[in-house]
Formats: sequence, structure tokens, C-alpha cells
Amino acid sequence: MSKNKAEKILDILQEAYPEAGTRLHFSTVFELLVAVVLSAQSTDEQVNLVTEKLFHRYSTPQQIAALSVEELEKIIKEVGLFRNKARHIKALSEMLAEKYHGQVPATFEELVKLPGVGRKSANVVMAVGFGLPGLGVDTHVHRVSNRLGLVDAKQPHQTEAGLKAQIPRRRWGKAHHLLISHGRAVCKARSPQCNSCPLEPLCPKNIK
Repeated sequence: MSKNKAEKILDILQEAYPEAGTRLHFSTVFELLVAVVLSAQSTDEQVNLVTEKLFHRYSTPQQIAALSVEELEKIIKEVGLFRNKARHIKALSEMLAEKYHGQVPATFEELVKLPGVGRKSANVVMAVGFGLPGLGVDTHVHRVSNRLGLVDAKQPHQTEAGLKAQIPRRRWGKAHHLLISHGRAVCKARSPQCNSCPLEPLCPKNIK
């Protein structure tokens, strides 16, 4: 079977970004889950500074569940939306401690039941934490996929469904990181660097 456009794009991006992968620092799946929740509307660099302090003292669901929301807010206040995130992280820690014996569930359906965990976060935890098929759609993935004509979608969940229909399951996790890398380096929201883009021959110039 010949490769479709999506796979050809991934092959090119794999050559351009051979080191593409998560920039978040973590040592357990629970730490990854917390870092991913913290990463919304924050840079990975900001998140890593915060989690270094947080995980040094509190690295399990039981430990974080024992904190007050106010204590947690003080530790994570350098990230955006820290008050909402503190509530979510405390609530998901309580849920993991009480319902899952402190273990992060390894199914998408269970992950999205956790407070503050949406489809993107669940997909990232599936792929990065468990090595299972998952394709998270953040702003970079959504923008790049639409510009390349892989999807024509208004909402991230539509982009996710469109990409998953075209990309083999075994490549979902890597596709997430490759599209993010390209969105950060070349296909930027403002002033995309089309002249230096390795995907130039495959791009319909669908820039909005």
C-alpha cells in the first residue's frame, strides 16, 4: 500500500526533527500527568521550573491530595491559570488515591474522567506515559494540520479524529511531537517560514 500524504509528511518531519519528543521533565506517569495539566497556556520551560519544586517534596497522589488548594497554588503560581490548575491537580490526586490506589489508569476513557484532564492531555499520557496509541492535538498540531490540508477542522477534537483516520496507530504518538516541533520552528502562528519549510512541495499554502 502506498503511503498517504500524512505519512509522507511524517517521514519528512522525522528527518527534519529526529530528536522530537516531550520537553516535560518527569520520572513517573503521575508526574507526567501533573506536568501535562500544568502545561495548558504555559511553556514547557515554565512547567519544568514549577514541577522541579513541586516533585522534590510532593510526587505521589497521596502527598498532593494532602495539600490544601492554597498551598498548591503557592507552589505552582508561576504557570498560567494556576488557581484552576491547583484545584484540578488536588482533585485528580484525591481521585487517584481513593479510586485507583494511587495509580494512573492506562485507558483513555478513565483518564478523561480525571479532573482537568481533557482529550489532549489523555492522549499525551497514553503515548508518552504508557507507550500506547495517543495523538494529542494542541494549538501547534491543530494549526499545522489545517495549513497542510490534512484536515479542515474548526475544533481540536475534529483535527484529532481526522489525523487518527489517516495516520497508522503506531505513529500517533510520534506524529504529535513532529507536528509540534514543526509548528514551533517553522510553521509558526505568525510569520511562518515557508521559504525554509521542508514540506513546501506538499503544502497547499492554506495559511490563515
